[in-house]
Amino acid sequence: MTLSLLQNISGMGRKSSSQLINILCFNIILQLLACSRVQRSYSLEPQRTNNISIGAVLDLVSLMGKHQKIAMEIAVEEFNNQSSSSKLNLQIKDSHGNSAQVIASVMDLSQRNQVHAIIGTITHNEATLASEFSDTIKNIPIMSLTSFAAKPELLSPRLPHFIKVGDDINLHMQCIAAIVGKFKWKKVTVIYELNNDLASDPGILLSLSYSLRLVGSEIDNHLAFPSLATLSDPKSMIEKELNSLKKKSNRVFLIVHSSLELANILCEKAKEIGLMEKGSAWIIPNEVAGLLDSVNSSVIFNMQGVVGFKTHFMEMNETFRKFKFKFQRKFALEYPEEDSINPSIFAFQAYDATKAIVETAKKSSQGKLRLEEISETILSPTFNIINVIGKSYREMAFWSPSLGFSKNIAGYNKAMEINTNNDDSNEVFKTVYWPGELLSVPKGHNNEERFLRIGIPSNGAFSQFVNMEYDQSKNETFFSGFSINVFEAAVKRLPYDLNYNFSPFGGSYDEMVDQVYNKTLDAAVGDTSIVAYRYHLVDFSQPYVESGLHMVVTEQPEKSKETWMFLHAFKKEMWLMMIAMHIFLGFVIWLIEREVNEDLKGLGSMLWFLVTVLFYAHREPIRRPLARVVLTPWFFAIFIVTNSFTASLTSITISQVKPSVLNIETLKERNSPIGCDGNSFIVKYLTEVLRFKHENIRNFSSINDYPAAFENKEIEAAFFVAPHAKVFLAKYACKGLIKAGNTFRLGGFGFVFPKGSSLAADISEAVLNMIESGETEELEKDMLNEIENESKANCSSLERKGKNNSSIGLSPFLGLFSICSTFAILALSYHVICLLVKNVETLKNYTILTLKQLWRIWRWTTNFFSRCCSKLQSRIVTRVRSCTETRNAEENVTNSQQIPVVIELVDSVLAAHAS
Repeated sequence: MTLSLLQNISGMGRKSSSQLINILCFNIILQLLACSRVQRSYSLEPQRTNNISIGAVLDLVSLMGKHQKIAMEIAVEEFNNQSSSSKLNLQIKDSHGNSAQVIASVMDLSQRNQVHAIIGTITHNEATLASEFSDTIKNIPIMSLTSFAAKPELLSPRLPHFIKVGDDINLHMQCIAAIVGKFKWKKVTVIYELNNDLASDPGILLSLSYSLRLVGSEIDNHLAFPSLATLSDPKSMIEKELNSLKKKSNRVFLIVHSSLELANILCEKAKEIGLMEKGSAWIIPNEVAGLLDSVNSSVIFNMQGVVGFKTHFMEMNETFRKFKFKFQRKFALEYPEEDSINPSIFAFQAYDATKAIVETAKKSSQGKLRLEEISETILSPTFNIINVIGKSYREMAFWSPSLGFSKNIAGYNKAMEINTNNDDSNEVFKTVYWPGELLSVPKGHNNEERFLRIGIPSNGAFSQFVNMEYDQSKNETFFSGFSINVFEAAVKRLPYDLNYNFSPFGGSYDEMVDQVYNKTLDAAVGDTSIVAYRYHLVDFSQPYVESGLHMVVTEQPEKSKETWMFLHAFKKEMWLMMIAMHIFLGFVIWLIEREVNEDLKGLGSMLWFLVTVLFYAHREPIRRPLARVVLTPWFFAIFIVTNSFTASLTSITISQVKPSVLNIETLKERNSPIGCDGNSFIVKYLTEVLRFKHENIRNFSSINDYPAAFENKEIEAAFFVAPHAKVFLAKYACKGLIKAGNTFRLGGFGFVFPKGSSLAADISEAVLNMIESGETEELEKDMLNEIENESKANCSSLERKGKNNSSIGLSPFLGLFSICSTFAILALSYHVICLLVKNVETLKNYTILTLKQLWRIWRWTTNFFSRCCSKLQSRIVTRVRSCTETRNAEENVTNSQQIPVVIELVDSVLAAHAS
């Protein structure tokens, strides 16, 4: 065309250049229009696209299914809006929570709809069963959103493309068990819904039971409900089952597997019948707790005080915020009847799983999805521990199987790591709001639980350990003693209430153990020794006191280290004689020396001389030979007595205790009689282990019988377990008894429980805490101190003297004191005679003068008493005369008045006689 145009231009020749340019532009425009028309025609032709069909099987009746449906649709819409070469077609089937419907839906999607992948709440067992009916299923990737329990090696070979997106349900069981262990509940009630995996895999409950055993707990009751969709009247059926559960004692309820709808009805009915009051504890699983952000206020109200766990995920990242905005808008349009429209973890999980299929679809060719890229979407097993309170719930802690509980999440890399640097496991659950607005940890038992019947030995030899007293006024029996105190203190440390009654048992200790073995008694408390032949019958608690077999024999008394210990060197009569002799001899010397010795004239000088002469430190010279004669034997006596005192005091201070029998071999060689408690195991131990002859063993039923048996030589030794030996020696400290020989180690004292009793482990833990805190030792010290105080108060003076037989009496010094006193008496007599002879005239004149003075005094006294008597006599005579005259006058007046009356009386008598 361009060539023809040029020919025309050359042929024209004379045409102007302007006309040429116009023609050229017009032709160029025509060509451009023609090209654009051709391109437009090509663009209007239909383009070939790659369509991928995805199937989904969900329970659209449940809130979880609704969340998953909306999330999947959002993921598909995002892909279709962004991709022009591939389109996703989501085909959703409603299972109605029925396992058979799930299988039918999977088969329908694989055969009729010919989907390239299936996603939804499909268990491995359901997929396996569907593959038995349709071979096409084994070539289709199936992505399961349910929590799985099967191990990879146990997966069916018919499903090589079965992908697990949910958590391992065994981790759920471990988390529940960790919560139970944290609050130290020993028995729990398990509640679950029989649907999907739980109905076909009993290993899930075995996993829970094993995890509970690791934390010291066990399953007490089971309560299984069929799928909620299969019940015609679920509320009445649930109420009936809960009422039967109310009759049992346990109040820790674990909902280990349930839909939100069933859990809501459970909590509602439990609140109505009183199973969500104070003392109860409820734990909800992940599939319930994970939906609490999307429920209405009535569900939150029914679950007040409930503790649960949910899968942890980041809610603040950009991806989730965009997803949340789209989810709320779409969910509100499709389900306007729902109050809350916040997406749950299950919605985000379904969104992520669908996105994984979307990403695989982008990279796939010919509509084939690659399993390797889909299987990378499993979430990390970290859970939030929550507590429902108020209008929502509060997050208390995090839990992971490897690191346990923690308050904080440190950071995120490929997997979330729990920060253990600032972890304080004791503070994680510091404040939990339980049902009934209770802040303390529920005991987990009903207060109306039956009382345990605990046996108490009523005829034990040592009442200090177990004592029984009957109060007639109150008609009540009281129990006391060291063993009772330890048990009651241990019960107070239990994390739950323990109701029990003590029951006196009159048989032997072995018979009481047999009663526990036969479960006639629920337990036995007392001074029961832990020995091998009893251990295979029952369980014992941790020993609350160490034990061993001791031999007690008589001993040489040990000298007490008292404040006035030196007084025990001499006996009482010796001390009195020493004091009397010293004063008497000092008086004699003072009397002899006072006339010629200026240093010994005063009484004070004499007293000081008495003190210093004991230590040969007197400075006063003795001038008269007579005084020296008196003092010389007394010096000798003081020397003897002082050395004797020193020797006696030394023997008291360094006295050593020597037992009368050194070992058990001596007893067996002599065939010596021995004593022990006849109701205990000691008889069996002495005969079978120590090889004593049975006829040499004397049985005693009371601690008070042993001292008399020792004194009467009925026994030469007594055998006690170590705690009993301490009590016995403390009570009879002044009886001259001591431990001797070797100690044979035993298992200690413990409390008796039936085999397999969980209470034995709880009491053992409490006893260990008491031992570590020193509480048990304090109780034992209090018991021994009380016994020692009573023993000191009850020890007689003779017994105390028997403990101090090294004291010296008067007899060894009687001859020496006699010599000293004889010299002193003779010297005193001689000195007095000399004084009388020397001063006879002076004495005579003094005597005459004294007699004269006494005569004068006698005369004056006699005259004085004579005058006093005369005056007194005259006064008495005068008084008598006046009294006599007065009496005579009164008698005369009386007679004068009586005469006329007598006359009238005689006249009247005569007149009457005449008439």
